[in-house]
Amino acid sequence: MRLALIPMILALSASAAFAGERCDVPKENWRPVEDLKSELTAKGWTIANVKTEDGCYEVYGKDEAGKRVELFFDPATFAMVGSDD
Repeated sequence: MRLALIPMILALSASAAFAGERCDVPKENWRPVEDLKSELTAKGWTIANVKTEDGCYEVYGKDEAGKRVELFFDPATFAMVGSDD
């Protein structure tokens, strides 16, 4: 019985760790998505779409090297907080 619980405990800890990587910012502290687009465009990025997921801005586009990206950004600081990869 105890051996059967180990995979479940590991899965729950992994989900908790993953959830911690996403954003937890109150909506009133979010900066406008247009500001994020402007910052990334100024760095040479091409933005195809930005949506909201897991409390973050999720950016789809190409970085300055032309590589396709799908990245999550903190909506208050615009710090990159992860990807779907």
